[in-house]
This record gives sequence, structure tokens and C-alpha cells, in this order.
Amino acid sequence: MKRVLLWLLGALLATAGHAEVDRAAFVRLGGSVLKIETIRVQGGYSLGSGVIVGAHQVVTNCHVTRDASEIHVLRNGARFAVDAQTSDVDHDLCVLHVPGIEGGTVQLGHADALKIGQPVTALGYSGGIGMQNSRGDVVALHRLDGSHVIQTTNWFNSGASGGGLFDDELRLVGILTFRLRGGGAHYFAAPVEWIGALLADARPRRAIGPFGAQERAFWQRPLEAQPDFLRAAVLERDHDWPGLAALTTAWSRARPADAEPWYLQGLALAQLDRPVAARSALEHSVQIEPALGSAWFRLGVVYLRLGQKERARTVLARLESISAELAGRLARMIEPG
Repeated sequence: MKRVLLWLLGALLATAGHAEVDRAAFVRLGGSVLKIETIRVQGGYSLGSGVIVGAHQVVTNCHVTRDASEIHVLRNGARFAVDAQTSDVDHDLCVLHVPGIEGGTVQLGHADALKIGQPVTALGYSGGIGMQNSRGDVVALHRLDGSHVIQTTNWFNSGASGGGLFDDELRLVGILTFRLRGGGAHYFAAPVEWIGALLADARPRRAIGPFGAQERAFWQRPLEAQPDFLRAAVLERDHDWPGLAALTTAWSRARPADAEPWYLQGLALAQLDRPVAARSALEHSVQIEPALGSAWFRLGVVYLRLGQKERARTVLARLESISAELAGRLARMIEPG
């Protein structure tokens, strides 16, 4: 235990700065994030967003275009017809071929280089009306298929699907894709690495038309067939602590170097009144990922529950460099009133 305390004290030395965002540059970047309009085979139309990623190429979500008989891209009052698309339905990414659209190609960044707590900006046509921007932070990076699905606090709604998630260097790091209803900061973006693979792929373009009923993205499948991080999010949302403990036990055994299952296991065990086991899981989580504020907070709470107030204070000092909101909550628990 002495070793753990010394490690906790050493972790206080790690801090991360937030770059100032160039707001005027983000306004200009808005010209590269476009509205997508689809006429549906069953009648009516739907709206989404897209990002220019190459000459005549606009990326969006496949769920925006999956039942389209016609697709148009809208830019500065002009309408451009889409004549074909290249699809990666599993990852919910479709690259539209848009003859006539020029310029505005964004710079591709690296989702795998993001850090928890890093600020990001979401741009898209949330609500399907005008361009909306949402400032937020990365709260989790979920390992999947060679990259990381990005979970953030950036609010977005219908119409923003296919919009862009950008870092403070104006680089595209993800495509706004889906949100988990009933959750808190449960907004997810597909990583830009998946886009790069799709752009480099030689797969043939497909004509505009409805997709097959079995062509579904990873997040649209039945719950039991979804990735562990999504199954865990539903269990956490529904307060199914025994189910979450069972899932994360198997998950942490399969992926022992991932911080996420250890954190969620600690959360579940704490809720099941097993604080000693919860402490062990949470300490393991923050050793793997020192910037995981939610795990630090839960660890501080568990220390208090075990009567280890000085360790809780050590956690508080670390948490102050990660999340002022979580640090404030823990401080009030350490010194009530």
C-alpha cells in the first residue's frame, strides 16, 4: 500500500495544458462542413451533415444515406448532386462522390493521438437548420478495430450526424456519429483513422440506393452483438451493477492493458458494496491512464469510504489538474459543509 501511495504522490507532477481555440479559424472551417439532404425511397427526406475530405469527396454517416433515392450536398446556397458513394457500413462511414464541388478539403488529424480531457469542437447542422458548434472535451477513447471511438461532452442532435469533430489545430479527428439516449456525456464520433482507410481503399463505388436490411453499423446491432464499451454504457445507464461487474471482469481479463474495463469494474464493485475490490480495480485503472478523471474521483470516494482520508486528499490534488468539477465534488465530500 505504501508503494501505491508513493505512486499517487508522484502522479501529481503530471499536468496538461489546453490550447486556446482560434474562433475565427473555426468560422472559416465551417465552409468545409456541409448539409446533406436525402430524398428517401419510402417518401419524405432527411438531413445530415458531411465534411469535405478530398477532391469531390464528402464523408458522412452511412445511416444518413442508407435509404436514399437521391442525395444532394448543400453549400453556400448551391446544391450539388451525389452520383455515387463508397461505403464502410460496419463503421457507419460513407464517402460521397460529388462532381462539381471544389476546395475546402480539411486536414486530417489523428484520433489515436487524442488525450482524455483534451478540448475538441463539433461542427454540424444539429437540428437540420443552421451550422451549430459545440465546445467540449474528450471523456473516453474506446479501442475498436485498430483505432479509438471518441466519446466527448460535445452536444449534438439529429442533423449533425456526419459532421466534424476537430482539435484546436483545426484538424479533423472524428465524424459525429451517434449518441446514447438517456446517458450523460454519451456522444460518440468515428475516428478519422477509419476515414483514411476508406479513402485509400480500392473498393468500388456503389450507386445511390437503399442498403440491405442486414447492413448495419456496429452501434446499430442488437445489444449482445455490440462492442463491450457500448454494452457497458447501457448497463451503467440502467444501474445494472451485477451485470456491469460480470461484463467488465471478462473484459479486463481479455484486455488487461485497457484502463476502461478496470474503471467500470471499480464503479460496479463500489455500488455492490465491495470497496476493497473496487479500490484495487480503480488503482489499476489510473495507473494505466493517469488522465482518467472519472476513475480518480471514484477512487477518492472509495478511499473515504475505507476511512483513508489522507489518500483521498492525495487524489483530490491530482484531480484538480484534470477536472475542476470533479475536484469540487470530491472536496465537498472530504470536508462537508
